[in-house]
Amino acid sequence: METRVAVIAIIVENSGSAEAINALLHESGEYIIGRMGVPYRAKGVNVISVAIDAPQNVINTLAGKIGRLEGVTAKTVYSAV
Repeated sequence: METRVAVIAIIVENSGSAEAINALLHESGEYIIGRMGVPYRAKGVNVISVAIDAPQNVINTLAGKIGRLEGVTAKTVYSAV
């Protein structure tokens, strides 16, 4: 199956959703290239970026599930190839 490289940008405003985010990322662990999380204490948010190489439906499903969590926003940027 054809895969795409993408970055999922996640803004977490509700730290109570962290466990659910980690569980979802763990489920897709075989596709994840790397991830970086940065706490921004001055604004009370966490910024997470996830680099992923997966079929587009896997990426869309993961980003959609994360984005539906309370206090969480997720957007995806795809590579051209």
